[in-house]
Amino acid sequence: MPINTFILYNSDYRIRDEFGLSFKNRAFCYGDALFETMHANGTEIQFFEDHLARLKYGMKILGMKIPTVIETGYIKKEIIKLLHKNKLYQGVRIRLNVFRNEGGKYTPENDSISYLAETEYIDNDHYELNQKGLIIDLYNEIKKPVNSFANLKTSNALLYIMAGKFAKKHILGDCILINEYDHLVEGISSNLFILKGDKISTSPLKDGPVAGIMRKQILKIADKHGLKINFETSLKEEDLLNADEVFLTNAITGIRWVLAYKDRRYFNNIARQFIDKLNLMAFENQ
Repeated sequence: MPINTFILYNSDYRIRDEFGLSFKNRAFCYGDALFETMHANGTEIQFFEDHLARLKYGMKILGMKIPTVIETGYIKKEIIKLLHKNKLYQGVRIRLNVFRNEGGKYTPENDSISYLAETEYIDNDHYELNQKGLIIDLYNEIKKPVNSFANLKTSNALLYIMAGKFAKKHILGDCILINEYDHLVEGISSNLFILKGDKISTSPLKDGPVAGIMRKQILKIADKHGLKINFETSLKEEDLLNADEVFLTNAITGIRWVLAYKDRRYFNNIARQFIDKLNLMAFENQ
């Protein structure tokens, strides 16, 4: 298995085990940070432009200054160099962190940022559908608030941590978060899709899901597949109970199909077709 020796920090390549951040780091102290998690096959980063666009959008919302290396997309070349330095030429998980530089308490002294990229070997160099379907439930102990931060990938992950603990306690493959209006929002680290007949639905951004990169790709595939698409109407528990198929998506695993919610059992016919189409889309230039 490849050894991830180096990390990328502000255009410099540092030895991972010798690198440390200040205890005054604003990501640590205040969660003043964003991140992107990307899939790569060798040195090809899947859907990089979409990740970059979402990152820049989030930085604008948070009032962070966008450095030239991110504004121009040159950071992609730096990350590819990191993959070479770490000798990662198969499946890779990349995490790109962007955080406001230290200074100030709740009110920052300035809006300049630093960035850090780390890499991790993973088994799936392509997207593979899970052989065993997930068993899911609703997580309603804490509801996700709907606000201008809800669609962003921020470092404040307490809600998802508690949902993960809930899923572990109840031996679930995942669980579905709900918002303050009791609408279905998303999984712990993924967007939710529900199929009924020739209609595919996903939670609208107005209900607070993360604006997933894979969500965007699946909607493109669904359109080409001739399905009726709903991404404007809120989803409720009854939609889960009436569904033919349910699956969850994110940038690392692609698509994971759901087997069961309560007494309801689901098929995975469309999920199997979509995973093939997704791989064609993601790797057609390799």
